[in-house]
Amino acid sequence: MVGREAELERLTAFATAPGGRSLVLRGESGVGKSALLDLAAHAAAAAGRRVVRATGVEAEAGLPYAGLHQLLYPLRDDVAGLDPAARTVFGSVFGPAGDAGAPSVLTLGIAVLNLLGRAADRRPLLLVVDDGQWLDDASARVCGFVGRRLAPSPVRLLIATRADVASRFDAAALPELRVPPLGPADAGRLLERHHPGLSTPMRRRILAEAEGNPLALLELPAHFGADSRDGRDGAGPASSGSGGSGSSGSSGSSGSLGGLDHPGDDLFGRPAGPLPRRLHQLYGTRIARLGVAVRAELLMGALDGAGTRPGQAAVPGPRYRMRDADEAVAAGLLDTDPATGEFTFRHPLVRASVVQMATPDQRRAAHRTLAHLHRHHLERYATHLAAATVDPDEDVARILERAAGSATRRGSSLAAVTWLTRAAELSQTRAERSRRLADAAFVAGYAGRLGQAHRLLPDDPSPAAEAPAAVLAAASQALYRDGDVRTSRRRVVAALHALRDSGMTEPDDVFTRLETLLLSISLFAGDRDAWSEVHELFAGFGSLVGDRSRIFCDTWSDVVRHGAGRAEPVQEAAAALAGLAPWDVTRLAAAAHHLDLLALYRPHLQRVVDRELETGAAFSGAVMLRLILIDQIASGEWDEAERTGQRALDAALDQGLELFAHLARGFLALLSALRGRTARARVLQAEVDAWARPRGLGYLIQLADAAALMAALSDGDYEAAYQYATGITPPGSFRPYTHQAPRTLLDLVEAARHTGRADEARRHALAARDADLPELSPRLALLTYGALAMTAEDETEAAEMFALAESHPEAPRFPFELARVRLAHGISVRRTEGRTAAGPLLAAAAESFERLGAEGWAERARAELRASGTTGRATSTNPAALTWQERLIADLAASGLTNKEIGEQMHLSSRTVSSHLYRIFPKLGITTRSALRDVLNRVDSDAATPPCDTPRRARQ
Repeated sequence: MVGREAELERLTAFATAPGGRSLVLRGESGVGKSALLDLAAHAAAAAGRRVVRATGVEAEAGLPYAGLHQLLYPLRDDVAGLDPAARTVFGSVFGPAGDAGAPSVLTLGIAVLNLLGRAADRRPLLLVVDDGQWLDDASARVCGFVGRRLAPSPVRLLIATRADVASRFDAAALPELRVPPLGPADAGRLLERHHPGLSTPMRRRILAEAEGNPLALLELPAHFGADSRDGRDGAGPASSGSGGSGSSGSSGSSGSLGGLDHPGDDLFGRPAGPLPRRLHQLYGTRIARLGVAVRAELLMGALDGAGTRPGQAAVPGPRYRMRDADEAVAAGLLDTDPATGEFTFRHPLVRASVVQMATPDQRRAAHRTLAHLHRHHLERYATHLAAATVDPDEDVARILERAAGSATRRGSSLAAVTWLTRAAELSQTRAERSRRLADAAFVAGYAGRLGQAHRLLPDDPSPAAEAPAAVLAAASQALYRDGDVRTSRRRVVAALHALRDSGMTEPDDVFTRLETLLLSISLFAGDRDAWSEVHELFAGFGSLVGDRSRIFCDTWSDVVRHGAGRAEPVQEAAAALAGLAPWDVTRLAAAAHHLDLLALYRPHLQRVVDRELETGAAFSGAVMLRLILIDQIASGEWDEAERTGQRALDAALDQGLELFAHLARGFLALLSALRGRTARARVLQAEVDAWARPRGLGYLIQLADAAALMAALSDGDYEAAYQYATGITPPGSFRPYTHQAPRTLLDLVEAARHTGRADEARRHALAARDADLPELSPRLALLTYGALAMTAEDETEAAEMFALAESHPEAPRFPFELARVRLAHGISVRRTEGRTAAGPLLAAAAESFERLGAEGWAERARAELRASGTTGRATSTNPAALTWQERLIADLAASGLTNKEIGEQMHLSSRTVSSHLYRIFPKLGITTRSALRDVLNRVDSDAATPPCDTPRRARQ
């Protein structure tokens, strides 16, 4: 190659050096990136590395995981050696329809790293990706994730992208090597080498037009008729396969060539720059000279993404292979792959020119042939059928609907919107067209594209604009962007009545979605009248309301009055989430939240939330983040909850989802209050209240009040706490359809007791018992027994209720509430049995609060410990009290790792790690995580032979 000495030196060093690393090669179209990749691959192979190649293809840019499948297929034999969980990950991604649901980028990225590590154990790897800008989004994200984590492995990743086409690699934070145009001297050398004898004026003109672009220097002489001695118009090995972006060459091009209607547009209609336009015209001239059969072969290959660059042949399943195309090779349009003997396009501009020169009828005929070829691969089949079909066709529309469902499960909601919209265009009846457009709008809404969802439906001032599907889109936008519960509720109720009055006997998708939207509106309104209307409406609809909608209605509205018996179906549903659409998962998880069963859903939510956010499904991703945040708060994972809450807030703000943004602020306010950061809690609480109160968003108003209530309790301002608590619900009852009423049970009881309102506290505890709250959820059982114990009228009842609370099998899932109960128990025991008996209870409470980071509560517990005359420390720090697993966890925690990081190393959940630490602290006589290192060092120095020496040596 001419003028690429510096780039070749760096690439050769990159490809042959030991260790893992990634590099992005970036430059304009025709600058020689593909030739540089070829040379780097040869250098790596000569140095003993195994080279695996793939190429991004525009035709596959909308197919989830198409690029990753191409890259990893040569390593398929190594998948069998992975653990079952990793094999399941690859199966769900590369299965024919993705029915199991695709994993998150994190989960898949880790599985890919494991696969690459296993393959590289036998021989170091170089992964080469050309035209990376055309990789589908899902594949590009995984490649970026993997590329940032290759350092410990003998795997290198080299990616070439065009400089003027946006791609995921632009923000992947990977090292880059820019490939600029050639300088004047090198450009002259290259031109002279391939086109000697040019006249001085022609030479100057070509150098000026090419502006240092190697492909242009090789091809433009033929375009200007300057060199006809070579049948390939001066094409040579140095020009083959150059990938990259367009150049900003000089303007001024000759007119359109015969059959090339838009020579300046690329394959998908984007305008090309002046230099690519010239090359399009040049290639168009050559294509026009080919025979009809050869042009048909090239068209099939171009539309199927075949024959682009090395790496394609390894892709499984049928793919069109160009045949009898030697004429195109002679014309300088195709090359022959020396490894496989297959034809490959010399440059992406050739492929684009082939497609543009074909007539619409020729393209449709090619797509029909390709559809038959891919009839067993749903998404490819749908892609070609959609392009091949002109007139309405219900069979094709149904196939596109199936493909949309597959794309949704694979985490590509935006692709699903495209297929559903095309299915609507091909519908044979107005009703089917409206239904499919409504489906597209619904999926677009859950992808966070509320504006797009609205545009997919009629925008007409006539009564047709109030068609149910249009109401669904408009009311969703009004609710989630503006917090409008009043107008949106009226419109949805009217649309539901209209559907029922139309003679509907079976609910369709629009009816069911309107039902669910009405439930969401009513949830956020938090208004008794609104919920009463919903219950009355559902009673009148009879069988039109499905079982799942009734579960949502009962759990989202008032779990105290309607939640009995709903826990079992929600628990059962948690076992079969993989096959559900994301919106069905989030609705069930919301029901689980109201029943305090969210821990059953959180593993699935954490697996797929990254996928939802990173594939454009911002709405469902934002809902999932909020649900994860809620469970992290409940389970005491407050550091993680802070991060999740901020991420949820950012995701909502990015999409203009103001309702979700204020929900995130509300839960962050509650979390700050729990941690004793009361100034921040009050700022957030005031912001939420100021936005929600004028809009009548009762759910948010209650959440803000609950945060203010907890802030007052953390500060010890019990009178203010009492006022907030009774604003949520009066003592002795649970205000109907008030989400926070049962959740603030213990708060009201404590505030009332501390302000001398013992009768009110007792009345409220008895109301919880009489409402059978312990039967509704494990958290409400813990709160109810704790409240009854705190307000008990005799020691026997108090002891019994404390025992019920602390021995509840689910109590450890709610460590903050459990610590509050233990603190109250310790205070009660100190008064009745003396300081010695109270010490362990008070110490356990103090340790829990400190571990959680609940500063105000921890100080209160320490004060009670001091009053009991004990520090609460254990009498011995003998490490024999620890199991080997506990000792290993203690060592890792002492080194500064978080619970999550410890869990990743030991293959445990962070909650399990937290439970182990909960038992470890009392055994070592400490109350804080910071004391672990000191006590472990002291133990090791005092003990000649540590009891846990074996696992320590194994770890080292």
